[in-house]
Amino acid sequence: MMPALPAGACDAHCHIFGPASVYPYDPARSYTPEDAPREALFELHRSLGIDRAVLVQPNAHGFDHRAMIDAIAASGGRYRGVALVPFDIGDEALDILDRNGIRGIRYNFLPHLSPPPPLDAFRDMMKRIERLGWHVVLHVGGADLPVLRPYLEGLPVPAVIDHLGRIDAGAGLDQEPFRALLDFARRPDVWIKISGCDRASAAGAPWRDVIPFVRRIVDAAPDRILWGTDWPHPNIKGPVPDDLALLGLCHEILGDDGLLRAVLVDNPARLYSFDNECGLLRP
Repeated sequence: MMPALPAGACDAHCHIFGPASVYPYDPARSYTPEDAPREALFELHRSLGIDRAVLVQPNAHGFDHRAMIDAIAASGGRYRGVALVPFDIGDEALDILDRNGIRGIRYNFLPHLSPPPPLDAFRDMMKRIERLGWHVVLHVGGADLPVLRPYLEGLPVPAVIDHLGRIDAGAGLDQEPFRALLDFARRPDVWIKISGCDRASAAGAPWRDVIPFVRRIVDAAPDRILWGTDWPHPNIKGPVPDDLALLGLCHEILGDDGLLRAVLVDNPARLYSFDNECGLLRP
């Protein structure tokens, strides 16, 4: 039986989809998911003993954040969000997102989701979100990890790399994408999510071939590591992973109670402005 999680444990990467009858999907979406409403996510978190969460706006909802914002409001201050925003968004609209619990924006570097952002526009947006205390989340496929280098130069805000950089564990520890990820992890302004172990694994469940990769990343930046379920696992190939098993793998990798608390509680609390009591959103 897995030990109870520390109070304030956070799932730092999960999604809400629909229901489409209430929150229609973006007509320009690149995929159509099954509905995964907030009630189902709340129940998952209750069952796992997770107190806090960070919702990541999915491509399927585009720039319409109503499903995510309503879920944040229904959480009573225990959830935060990461948005997708157009480059021409106004400062007032960014302020409204901030008041509704958004703490960062995300850019995809995966061709099946969207093209990489123009570098100049990206840098301008980073200056605009700096005043809000936000960060930027970067979703990139393993082979393309070196593409991030110019985007990370001179960043005025923290950067978070999703899902272990989508590395392929089957390519070994000496692969160039993993070396690039380790280099990024050593930078004081870069955070790494050790989510998506199932996606990185070449062996399949229980995904143990990913353990040496994650341990090296954690050793490089223990105070800048986040963990998340990636529920409901959109665009997954093969069986949908069991979230309890993914959490068990996290326990095994981190081992030490102090490190587990750092990754599940202290690190996300610092980045996402959670208070010590899982209290209300800041005004």
